[in-house]
Amino acid sequence: MTNEITLNIDGQEITVEPDTTLLDAAKQIGINIPTICWHEATTSYALCRICVVEVEGQRVLQPACIVKAGADMQVQTRSEKVVRARKTILEMLASTLDLSDAPEILTMMDEYGASPERFPEAERREIEIKDDNPMYLRDYSKCVLCWRCVQVCAEDAQYTYAINFSGRGFETEIGTFFDRTIPESTCVFCGQCVAVCPTGALKPKREFLLEQGISPEEITVMSSGRKQRKNKTNRKEREERKEKNKELS
Repeated sequence: MTNEITLNIDGQEITVEPDTTLLDAAKQIGINIPTICWHEATTSYALCRICVVEVEGQRVLQPACIVKAGADMQVQTRSEKVVRARKTILEMLASTLDLSDAPEILTMMDEYGASPERFPEAERREIEIKDDNPMYLRDYSKCVLCWRCVQVCAEDAQYTYAINFSGRGFETEIGTFFDRTIPESTCVFCGQCVAVCPTGALKPKREFLLEQGISPEEITVMSSGRKQRKNKTNRKEREERKEKNKELS
């Protein structure tokens, strides 16, 4: 039999099972704590810190996605200190990144009154769009480094390990080993990384082309052309192998 834990969140007393995170405990009583890097399909590592809460007796704010509920905890999810921290994080993200395809983050900015002009001298992350495969584009000017894509590509789902962090500090970005193209990596084009991306940094190529004003009919023709070129290349490679085998025999 497990020993249940009783704590107080925003003035509401709640009893939860051991190992329940503060994020999940708050959800059980209808309190929404904002998240960016957290996703139900990935392991939480408290990277974005947007989910921080104030716990009585703790010197610093605590990330609700990983901190476990403790007996008699007194938790505030929207104290002045918490709101100020979330607002600053959002303003820092907006000052360096293109968040135009991140509706959830834009909604948070409205909710917390965050201004994208708060840090006018901040250096923008301007990275050329990587278009190296037929399935999706990588626009790291929009990447918040939430790590969701890396996690689903690894132990959390696919066990493919095609992508990971590369670089350090401001130069950190998601990349392939030795900066290879996606087709040269271990990617199997499962699409799970695209599905969990919260900002449009990873986007299906068809969706991108539609946004550029290209009609579905034109996209179909383009796709057919790529397939025909690929088939021709494959046939040529097979013929070359046959000729080589004849020479060796």
